[in-house]
Amino acid sequence: MAGGDGAGAAESSPPPVPATASIARQDLVDTKTVEGALTYSGERQVSTDAAGTVTWAPAEGALVRRGRPLLRVDRRPVVLMYGSLPMYRPLRQGVDDGPDVEQLERNLKVLGHGDDLTVDDHFSYATYLAVKEWQDDAGLPETGQVDASQVVFLPAAARVTDAKVEVGDRTAPGRPALTVSGVRRLVHVDLSTDDQSLARKGAKVTVELPGGERITGKITSVGTVAEAVPSGQRQDEGSTIDVDITLSKTPKTRLDKAPVEVELVSERRENVLAVPVEALLALREGGFGVEVVEGASTRLVPVDLGAFGSGMVEITGAGLAEGMKVGVPAT
Repeated sequence: MAGGDGAGAAESSPPPVPATASIARQDLVDTKTVEGALTYSGERQVSTDAAGTVTWAPAEGALVRRGRPLLRVDRRPVVLMYGSLPMYRPLRQGVDDGPDVEQLERNLKVLGHGDDLTVDDHFSYATYLAVKEWQDDAGLPETGQVDASQVVFLPAAARVTDAKVEVGDRTAPGRPALTVSGVRRLVHVDLSTDDQSLARKGAKVTVELPGGERITGKITSVGTVAEAVPSGQRQDEGSTIDVDITLSKTPKTRLDKAPVEVELVSERRENVLAVPVEALLALREGGFGVEVVEGASTRLVPVDLGAFGSGMVEITGAGLAEGMKVGVPAT
């Protein structure tokens, strides 16, 4: 087989090889596929200070925008407004100035209330009038005061992922009423800590969705806290970190929690010699080689292997060069 000089002496091989492939010089990307789930961004629990009987609750998957009710308690709406601060205190005339006042006034303006209202951090008489106008329009008591029984502030439109209460249930201040998320689709991966080196913020990935749809994405969040895998969920015990991936376009499927496969890049090798994996031959003395085809002759050249990727493998060996032909099984 291989010559004693280690360079692979030429040997005549009477039967020609079934087929050949060229040694290519290319970039090679080694990948690993992990499991994930298609979901939505920013999932959170929503509770209110409303107390009474639930008379309306949104369906799972419903989209709630600014000015629309998240819930109705005793037929009175709990309205969604946009903002980063929670409703942590009642807002009324005489309250200390603050960014939560400005947040409320901005929403009132957008909803068309308060022609004379100046959006700032002061709860003025104009704010009081705008609140009363909004309350009249929403079907709430016209008190001129806003509290957490009437309004929930969330950063943007909310998609209902789970209703914790049903029509007829009693609710009370602080009781979780809904689970909501943002409307942006993303992929979540519980990545084994053994593979955490594969998850680099900003790295590009490929996601295969239900039905075979493939979409590129980018890692936008990598958790820093390892979480233990619950007993019985995996055969191999260990811990995971949270990895979130933003997709480059909206997937066709509308399924939530749909299982997906994520192709992560584990190694990238540039400008290397590579052959199809099926060109490798196991050597009797151990290791691998390739059968170099030169006209009617062949010779076996031992090779060292590098990265694998997309059905190709990096090789190094004496006398190998781009464009040489190597034997492969017939297809």
